[in-house]
Amino acid sequence: LAIFWGAFISSIACLRASRLLHNNLLNRVLACMLTFFESTPLGRIVNRFSSDVNCVDRDLAEKWRTMLRIAFWLLEALIAVSFALPWFLVALIGIAAMFHGVQRIFISSSRQLKRLESTAKSPIFSHFSETLSGVTTIRAFEQQSNFKRICNDRVNFFNRCYYPNISSNRWLAVRLELVGNLIVTFTCLFGVLARGTVSPGLVGLAAIYALNVTQSLNWLIRMTSELETNIVAVERIKEYSELEQEAPWQRPDEPPLPDGWPLGGVSFRGFACRYRDDLPPALADINLEVSPGQRVGIVGRTGSGKSTLTPVAVPRAGAPLLLDGVDVTKLGLHTLRTRITLIPQDPLLFAGSLRWNLDPFDRHTDDEVWSALETAHLKSWASGLETGLSHPISEGGANLSLGQRQLVCLARALLRRSRLLVLDEATAAVDVGTDALIQRTIREKFSDATLITVAHRLNTVMDYDKIVVLEQGRVLESGSPSELLANKTSVFYEMALQAGLAK
Repeated sequence: LAIFWGAFISSIACLRASRLLHNNLLNRVLACMLTFFESTPLGRIVNRFSSDVNCVDRDLAEKWRTMLRIAFWLLEALIAVSFALPWFLVALIGIAAMFHGVQRIFISSSRQLKRLESTAKSPIFSHFSETLSGVTTIRAFEQQSNFKRICNDRVNFFNRCYYPNISSNRWLAVRLELVGNLIVTFTCLFGVLARGTVSPGLVGLAAIYALNVTQSLNWLIRMTSELETNIVAVERIKEYSELEQEAPWQRPDEPPLPDGWPLGGVSFRGFACRYRDDLPPALADINLEVSPGQRVGIVGRTGSGKSTLTPVAVPRAGAPLLLDGVDVTKLGLHTLRTRITLIPQDPLLFAGSLRWNLDPFDRHTDDEVWSALETAHLKSWASGLETGLSHPISEGGANLSLGQRQLVCLARALLRRSRLLVLDEATAAVDVGTDALIQRTIREKFSDATLITVAHRLNTVMDYDKIVVLEQGRVLESGSPSELLANKTSVFYEMALQAGLAK
């Protein structure tokens, strides 16, 4: 009964600890800074959620219960031998010192070997994930043999890290056999010396316990060392549980917001930010005013900071930026991001139905969804689908063309009807026809909204109210397209000339 309740309580405690560690890890990773995902290989993150969590779920709980059971049995055996042969306690002091020395040497090395093994496993996950995502390209260029070789090299490196761990276990087994044999030797020796004063029955009982001590001692130190070694998994999970987080999802001290906020007024005042502390500033000393309902095009060469200059990206900087006079750094991310619509260059779709991708929170009726599809020029395509709005979308929208994915994102933006719309080079990767459809729809349906467009093609912003030219994270020039084109020395004129839009 005691064994049952002990195992039951231990299992419940380990399960609860594992759940808390996993939930904390998941919550922290989901809310960590985007720079973490940009600088951390995917395989390393997957390794935390697979191998490390599995180690906490299974290995730690099992080894903890086994260690406690063996420790109590070993204590019982040593008490029985010491009771039968009190002089055995003298030899036990030396044996315990030897046992402690072997354990200390083994654990200190085994812990580092386990950490090395865990580190060597992450590149395997990363390479496998990258290979799956680019398998069509690999086959097209007939690079299967190269990727197999890379995979084999990484597996071989992992095996080289794993083999010393197995060898250290064999080293431990030999020395524990020596310690166990010493216990049997001293038990038999003191039994012979104590003949006539100790009953043969007690000597036999002590010898039986001593014979079983070797195996139990072996398992005890193995479980103890593996328990301490596998604690590395908890250490690795804890490392990711202390990642730098984004701004709070909601702030209790948020300022009151008027109805219909934001109307679209954006004010950059000495704005500056960087992606990481070890990188140069992505933007510096930006001063820019955008009036409600104004259409602003942001242009510049690659790496000039165009995509960084959007209200969606600002909260990570903690810099002064106002939306209709409200400092966004004092708002929670949920409050801010639910009131801004972004259409990115790479359309983001999830595995699920077409309707769920358009309205994931089920806030709109089917008629409203069909109206958005019609406005986005997708109704004829969606009507021809066998399952209509329930049409399954593959992960990342793999079963749709790039143009269709971009139009689905446009339909999603039409459903939200935000007063502030940000297009981050949304038409850079689509054909001219799809680009024309998106631009015409935006002009018709977002005529009263503030539009900030990061432009790759200058012709999409030539009729905008204001053009902002960025260079190395700074505003080089700004003004209406006609003003900038009238200045033959302006950078915008030079860019328009290269694009064939100016004479």
